[in-house]
Amino acid sequence: MKYAMTAMGFVLAATAAAAEDKIVVEFGYPYSHLFDVTYEAILPKFYAAHPNIEIKMRATYESYEDGTNTILREAVAGNLPDVTMQGLNRQAILVEKGIARSLEPFIAAEADFAKDGYHKAMLDLGTFGDEVYGLPFSISLPVGYYNMEVMAKAGYDATNLPATWEDVVQACVKLREAGVDNPMFWGWNITGNWFLQALMWSQDKPTVEGNDFQLDSDEGLVALETMQNIFTGCEMQNLEWKSALASFSAGDLGMMYWSTSAVGAVERAMGDFTLVTNEYPGITAEGPMGLPAGGNSALLTSTSDDPEQLAAAWAWLKFITSGEGAADVARTTGYMPPNQAANEIILADFYAENPAKATAVRQLPLLREWQAYPGDNGLAATQVIYDGLEGIVTGEYEDMAELQEELSEEVQDLLD
Repeated sequence: MKYAMTAMGFVLAATAAAAEDKIVVEFGYPYSHLFDVTYEAILPKFYAAHPNIEIKMRATYESYEDGTNTILREAVAGNLPDVTMQGLNRQAILVEKGIARSLEPFIAAEADFAKDGYHKAMLDLGTFGDEVYGLPFSISLPVGYYNMEVMAKAGYDATNLPATWEDVVQACVKLREAGVDNPMFWGWNITGNWFLQALMWSQDKPTVEGNDFQLDSDEGLVALETMQNIFTGCEMQNLEWKSALASFSAGDLGMMYWSTSAVGAVERAMGDFTLVTNEYPGITAEGPMGLPAGGNSALLTSTSDDPEQLAAAWAWLKFITSGEGAADVARTTGYMPPNQAANEIILADFYAENPAKATAVRQLPLLREWQAYPGDNGLAATQVIYDGLEGIVTGEYEDMAELQEELSEEVQDLLD
């Protein structure tokens, strides 16, 4: 079995000598660059409350898609972790295949557990057939990141940042005239076609209705054309997303549009410049009508029938999604905690002191579902769309109506 030796591995090593007396809970999660620091903060608190449990971290998932594929393989091999973190849009397939276990028996046994303590839109995404299978761990929304020293070269300050995508293109032109070689990165390559769904929800249009892919709609064409205008108008480089984050943190980019989840990582890595985050631009001056909720949920995938093993797995799952555990999500990343108790612990003072992490909170009324593509071909559909969007960035596709038709037919065939 392969394990990751991340920074928290050293925290775990200190308890290894007593491991024989402990119940070991195996745990898989994505994005080590975002969440390692979170679990480093959570683990000492968990161990103080549960000294008889050891958390064994598996190799981290590269992305949500990688996490789902890994769990599907491990289910076949009989090598599942006890608890796994999966993207909010990737839970359904694990429920449908009987890999994720219902949390209802564990919730029912809790004297003080309240489902309404979790953000309803998030809890709904982990509810299937009126039973809860996933508890939300983190919530993200897309936001704008701005290097204010770079933006000042083109006459921008915190009062006149771009409000529409046309404003963004105009800002790119001004920044280039001011000598900025690469003004902007727009995260088309973020997991789960999230930014395509952001353009669709900005028009109050879901990307999927039932089994029907909605890109063949008027809103779908507007989404593709908006994307093309951003890429060509800004002469955006086709950067891999980790390179884009590194480039912004180094101070090379003026603007970056990405998930709020990366605020903590950017703050830890950034050079000597002023970071401001702001609301996600809209297609029109009225702003987005909705935005897809990102983030992940904790699911119980243990194959054990041992009551003590299951109780230990549940203790970990509950701890990280409620109270202080969830509060550490906001403290260490840019995600918002989905649990009301966590919000009450940190929200008022924390966001006042950390305004870069407060932008997504202001956008919460826009929260919409981060949709999965239904059926066994959902991951394949995600890849088809990814390839099409990359073709816009590289200039392979110039006719958006033609691309719309091509993607709509190919994805719909997969969903049918």
